[in-house]
Amino acid sequence: MASTVNNPFVRSAAVPEVPVKPSPAVDTEILAAIAPETLEDSYVYVHCYFENESEEMLIRIWRTTYLVDRDTGSRSSLVHAENISYAPMWTAIPRVGTYNFLLIFSALPKACTMFDLVEEVPQPGGFHVQDIARNQQDVYHVDI
Repeated sequence: MASTVNNPFVRSAAVPEVPVKPSPAVDTEILAAIAPETLEDSYVYVHCYFENESEEMLIRIWRTTYLVDRDTGSRSSLVHAENISYAPMWTAIPRVGTYNFLLIFSALPKACTMFDLVEEVPQPGGFHVQDIARNQQDVYHVDI
């Protein structure tokens, strides 16, 4: 058995006690007033497929792209895009064929059953996919 006396790797000093901090109390009226959808961090994943019919096509996504609940008009904001540039930059698609990219949005309202993918742009040509049926995974595959 190794001795702790004169061993530089063993501390013999007592460890001070850390004071316990009580949890803050939150009034139940305040909890009831918070919208339930703001308490959950969830995202909606939309895998997009763009059929490129020409050589050297350019595409991009605008930050003003939303998922719009068909019943309430509530909007879920675009929070991240993969494999596509944000306007004003462009993504070059060098070959004819299907190009895919991923859009990630903030959560849809719990009661939403159908929504649209809408890219609001100040010029013609924004993406618009109507009547996407909601699923439990909130992962979708759409043709643009």
